[in-house]
Amino acid sequence: MRKPALNDEILLKIEKPARYIGGEVNSVMKDKEQVDIRFAMCFPDVYEIGMSHLGIQILYDMFNRRDDVWCERVYSPWTDLDKVMREEKIPLFALESQDPVREFDFLGITIQYEMCYTNILQVLDLSGIPLDAEERTWEDPIVIGGGPCTYNPEPLAEFFDLFYIGEGETVYDRLFDVYKEVRARGGSRQEFLEAAAEIEGIYVPSFYETTYHEDGTIRSFDPVNPHAKPVVHKQVVMEMQDTTYPEKPVVPFIKVTQDRVVLEIMRGCIRGCRFCQAGMLYRPTRERDVEVLKDYAYKMLKNTGHEEISLSSLSSSDYSELKELVTFLIEEFKDKGINISLPSLRIDAFSLDVMGKVQDIRKSSLTFAPEAGSQRMRNVINKGLTEEMILDGAGQAFEGGWNKVKLYFMLGLPTETEEDMRAIPELADKIARRYYEIPKDQRNGKCQVTTSTSFFIPKPFTPFQWAKMYTNEEYIGKAAVVKRGFQDQLNRKSLKYHWHDAEVTVLEGVMARGDRKVGRVIREAYRLGCLYDSWSDLFDNDKWMQAFENTGIDIGFYNLRERSLDEVFPWDFIDIGVTKSFLKREWERAMKGEVTPNCRMQCSGCGVAKWKGGVCVEGKN
Repeated sequence: MRKPALNDEILLKIEKPARYIGGEVNSVMKDKEQVDIRFAMCFPDVYEIGMSHLGIQILYDMFNRRDDVWCERVYSPWTDLDKVMREEKIPLFALESQDPVREFDFLGITIQYEMCYTNILQVLDLSGIPLDAEERTWEDPIVIGGGPCTYNPEPLAEFFDLFYIGEGETVYDRLFDVYKEVRARGGSRQEFLEAAAEIEGIYVPSFYETTYHEDGTIRSFDPVNPHAKPVVHKQVVMEMQDTTYPEKPVVPFIKVTQDRVVLEIMRGCIRGCRFCQAGMLYRPTRERDVEVLKDYAYKMLKNTGHEEISLSSLSSSDYSELKELVTFLIEEFKDKGINISLPSLRIDAFSLDVMGKVQDIRKSSLTFAPEAGSQRMRNVINKGLTEEMILDGAGQAFEGGWNKVKLYFMLGLPTETEEDMRAIPELADKIARRYYEIPKDQRNGKCQVTTSTSFFIPKPFTPFQWAKMYTNEEYIGKAAVVKRGFQDQLNRKSLKYHWHDAEVTVLEGVMARGDRKVGRVIREAYRLGCLYDSWSDLFDNDKWMQAFENTGIDIGFYNLRERSLDEVFPWDFIDIGVTKSFLKREWERAMKGEVTPNCRMQCSGCGVAKWKGGVCVEGKN
């Protein structure tokens, strides 16, 4: 019988005790005496966010299919429990067994966004695991990081033993086998790390050394251990039908951010937007078989009791079997009270027809992401959308009965002018105007156009990785230009405007392109009490600014300069398939405002065709 890690007295003191007790439907229980490897899978944010993450569900299912592995889950304790655990000296524990995380063989942390970095330190600290990887012994788990932020792992390098670069389905089995073999022969922790470094896709940060130029840029980044490779290659699954997929995902006890069955229909994106990191990292585009997806839909709904099914991909409209899949889902499940949600669709006649069938039009709003207000700026970012397409899509939606539209834009993009900023409210107004062109007796009440702007952050492995950013004050100034523009519009009563927090943008910029020195700031911010930085009500910019001051790290060095094309980046040792020469070419095309066609229209020679699969070989027998 497992012993709860928290007693009833503590559970009564904290909000949402169900975050910590485990025992959910489809969670996996095993006898710990019968397994060789215990793996604690961590999402360093609160339970409701972590439970909504598809990647963890996939790996949890995959690891637990092995008889010799028991994978359990752990999330960041919310601030109320964090306080209690420190006061009562309760170590962080896994949900399934309630055992302390420090007793596990591996602690796997998925790193989805930069603003969870202090939560990673919280997880290590509450577990009693030394923050410095080099201070750990066999008494501590092997701490391994995965997920999109590992494509620049350097700000976190000193806190991790290993990073897994790429898609989790490929080399974890080999890593586990190597671990068992080293432990069986009584090998040292160092021997295990050396054996792991020989596996493609595994990066051991302690085996590399960085030297710097006087101006603070990187001179060299080289392995200092014979087992470490100069280049680490991203791991990719080329045959999607060969991968495992969770037919019985764990069902949370409490409402989480995405309470639904998720069907991953494809990986990758053909579009090539120059700001989008996911679009470059997850190339080439690979589709899942439509018949297999229909089967998963049945099984997952049956095994979870969820009442909603959602399609997951970067650009669902580009899935070649979308029509067949969506028609099937509507016909099969609509009468059974199952909602179908279709994110990331382009607004065209087919999509509107489908949305009309699966949504209550009176309540729902349509989302467009033009990203930039002016055509010049949309060409710079390679959005592939004209104003005519946007207005036409909105017009079709209005005629179909919608009267609410959400628009997403970015401010602070490379080459942006004040004219480009003012084009955002002008485009919103044109959309509202299109609504009022419909005869009054055919309209569905007043029209509401809600516009949101976030601030652009240059990410590694994008054509915009060379771009400069701005100061907090400059970002606020950009939002003010847009806000004034909205007040000047004819249909301003139908228009609403929100903008993203600029302070967080500045920090994300430093973390996204930072080198190993940035680790000092993260550690100091955590020491000063920073936690849950992605939660606006808990984010404390003053403490972060204090951390930069205390460590002597200059924000301007990371954010306020445009990089030269020959600068060595902290992430240059990773090969994602997309070549640096392609990214340079795209950066230069952006500066000229030239559009690059999508992958289905024409191959642009990005480099991922070397895997000989997915969209790169479609229709080329």
